[in-house]
Amino acid sequence: MSNVPRLVIAAPASGSGKTTVATGLMRAFADAGLAVSPHKVGPDYIDPGYHALATGRPGRNLDAYLCGPDRIAPLFLHGAAGCQLAIVEGVMGLFDGAAGQGELASTAHVAKLLRAPVVLVVDASSQSRSVAALVHGFASWDPEVRVAGVILNKVASDRHEALLREALEESGVPVLGVLRRAPAISVPSRHLGLVPVAERRMDALDSVAAQAEQVRTGCDLDALLALARSAPPLPGPAWEPAPSTAPATPVIAMAAGPAFTFSYAEHTELLTAAGAEVVPFDPLHDESLPPGTSGLVIGGGFPEVYAPELSANEPLRGEVSRLAASGAPIVAECAGLLYLSRSLDGKPMCGVLAADAVMSQRLTLGYREAVALTDNALAAAGTRVRGHEFHRTMTTPGAGPSPAWGVTHPRRGVEGFAQGGVHASYLHLHWAGAPELPRRLVANAALASLAGHDMHALDVDR
Repeated sequence: MSNVPRLVIAAPASGSGKTTVATGLMRAFADAGLAVSPHKVGPDYIDPGYHALATGRPGRNLDAYLCGPDRIAPLFLHGAAGCQLAIVEGVMGLFDGAAGQGELASTAHVAKLLRAPVVLVVDASSQSRSVAALVHGFASWDPEVRVAGVILNKVASDRHEALLREALEESGVPVLGVLRRAPAISVPSRHLGLVPVAERRMDALDSVAAQAEQVRTGCDLDALLALARSAPPLPGPAWEPAPSTAPATPVIAMAAGPAFTFSYAEHTELLTAAGAEVVPFDPLHDESLPPGTSGLVIGGGFPEVYAPELSANEPLRGEVSRLAASGAPIVAECAGLLYLSRSLDGKPMCGVLAADAVMSQRLTLGYREAVALTDNALAAAGTRVRGHEFHRTMTTPGAGPSPAWGVTHPRRGVEGFAQGGVHASYLHLHWAGAPELPRRLVANAALASLAGHDMHALDVDR
């Protein structure tokens, strides 16, 4: 059993201010000398970057759809090991989960799996006495969800605060904080949400510091810490990436830097446990892959913002193309798919895939279920996965002669490219939910290393 003090920061709806509150609390408690473990419900990559900045620890995701409900508490305990407090930022509204699947992957679902008290962040800007009805409704909707406090956000004045507090006295849910409107600490957004930390690090540090100051001023930190400590023990054990052996220790290069910021912390841990040496590189600036690279992972991000710079780095594009031609395993998700294409918004890319990518007006968003149609560098034929799509780009064609996945839910179709050692797709996966995938990737990279990349197709099932 492990008794990590913990809070879930939730809201009635998106836009209520839970990111500001959660990040501010993380930084405020870290500044007070506590080791704070940061977590985010759902598949979002961007908020955890701000959480990491606030706490000095990796931001980690808790997604019951991608990883399965049974892995949520173990993943939490893994991330929170050695910490004195954990703050979990929710997603959307408290009870909003995977479409059409009840509570699955909602903040409420994760709070129940963690046995954690919930603090509800309420945008009070356009209400007074009605706030009591709203809070009462959320607190009583599911008796298994313990809504144990409320933080009132965007409060206009002392008079407004008094009216809200008076109304909430009868709700039985204590007010643990009151935050006034503070537009100066807003974080810039663009087509897929907040601008990632890697693209504005100094400004992001200022934003996080301002959020912490607002929280320190407006919230009862002692009461919040006492509430976190009231959470009951969680049964273990903590999740750990299972070690495995490979015929060699391959170097797997992992794209990083401002254009490729989307990666779950557990991915590097899983690759390392499987026997790889994971080396980051920045496709915007590095003109060559890390020495000895025999496998490549290119995750998500915003290559569309940096298309001219990525295109201008011809030496690296050439190396990636040659690595792909050698048959070495390359796994690309979303942004990586765009980078491997012939072009992105008319700018030449790596040319590994016979596809062209462009920005579009259509947002593609949602959870997916898929199956591997053929043996490839990442998955054996028949492997079933759950993933997530989130992009405003499209490729022509949308799938190669050998697609990466057959999508089975919510609509049937094919998606992505599986050719030689390349697996490229729009589908984001959390490998903690499918640990056989990184093991297979490392095993294929090890064989590529032993063969000096002189391979045209790899088929290793580990």
